[in-house]
Amino acid sequence: MNLGAALSQPIPGISPDVYGEADFHAIAEIVYAGSGNVLPKGKAMLVYSRIAPLVRESGCGTFGNYVALIRRDPEQQARAVAALTTNHTFFYREAHHFDFFDQEVRPSIVKKLAAGRPARLWSAGCSSGEETWSLVMALLGADKSEGARIARGDIRVLATDLAPHALTKAKAAQYEAKDLQPMPSDFVRHWTQTEGNTTAIGEVARSLVRFRSLNLLHDWPMHGKFDAIFCRNVMIYFDNETKERLVARFADMLFPGSHLFIGHSERVTGPAARVLEPVGPTIYRKRMS
Repeated sequence: MNLGAALSQPIPGISPDVYGEADFHAIAEIVYAGSGNVLPKGKAMLVYSRIAPLVRESGCGTFGNYVALIRRDPEQQARAVAALTTNHTFFYREAHHFDFFDQEVRPSIVKKLAAGRPARLWSAGCSSGEETWSLVMALLGADKSEGARIARGDIRVLATDLAPHALTKAKAAQYEAKDLQPMPSDFVRHWTQTEGNTTAIGEVARSLVRFRSLNLLHDWPMHGKFDAIFCRNVMIYFDNETKERLVARFADMLFPGSHLFIGHSERVTGPAARVLEPVGPTIYRKRMS
């Protein structure tokens, strides 16, 4: 099967004849090894459209030459993996998660901070930042004075992703104003500034977040535990073994009684199911013992 021959809209500068089934399978294997993402044959067109610009930019001329390049060049390989693992996201996605966070998680965090204890949250696979900023605004809340008190406490939000271009956008913290329409209006009014068609996340919210490059399949440099972890719609392309291993690692990073939020089509299975109990749609709490 010549996958390239089926391409109806080739990218300018790259002939479909240079992209074959062997190239697709080689790239799929590299992406799986590097990120855990499984690329079935039905994703051949996606691989072509996202990798062809990198082939052209590298000067390799063919996908076969590019495969050889990314096998020997870790930086180029990381770019290829990032190009194929960026997922769609938006503000206040799966709003029931933030409602649960507000009702069940936030009060305990406020108590910890009031007692002078630290609180830590993790947005794992933060992509371009919409989830992270939704979480931060939910943490600060609809009362500006209370939010300011929370921000003065020992509270930090870790936001990680393996895609450099996604992290760049997340750090910039600027979006089209219409993108924030799903957010509660008080959150937007208190914790952002809008000028024209652009909304920027405000300094109070930005001061709480630390963005870091991290491949979830690799070693994690963090040593402390978290009060909540959001990893949503990241594992949908992983095979079961990778999912179960990752969720077990998340469970290890949670305090007893703390929560893991995952995507709407994801479930906790495997060893972690013994320590994580479901408490809401795709919301899990680590058992106390």
